[in-house]
Amino acid sequence: MFLFRRGTGRLTPEQARSRTGDGTAVLLDVREVPEWRAGHAPGAVHLPLTRLLAGAALPPDAQDRPVVAICRSGHRSRQAAKLLASRGVDAVAVTGGMNAWAKAGLPVVDERGQGGRIA
Repeated sequence: MFLFRRGTGRLTPEQARSRTGDGTAVLLDVREVPEWRAGHAPGAVHLPLTRLLAGAALPPDAQDRPVVAICRSGHRSRQAAKLLASRGVDAVAVTGGMNAWAKAGLPVVDERGQGGRIA
């Protein structure tokens, strides 16, 4: 049984925070390393879309769990959710990405755990 519509579903930032914050799913940030370092959602795990497209496995914290993919604006996370669904992962994307996350007033931290910014 899947928690999400596989590979095609989208969540608002608030829904994503709720589902990842309660442990129902893991938030997977698919942006590139400089973007991640500048600012990401607390508790997110990181795997750039370029590595995912090259066949990289999910990070251990994301394996065998529903995945909520997030990027800067939502485009890459939709690609990631579709790719993950094709691999049998229960995955959805966050509408509007980290831009919408920050606009909703949700926390963003940098690589040191301090106040981050969306790059």
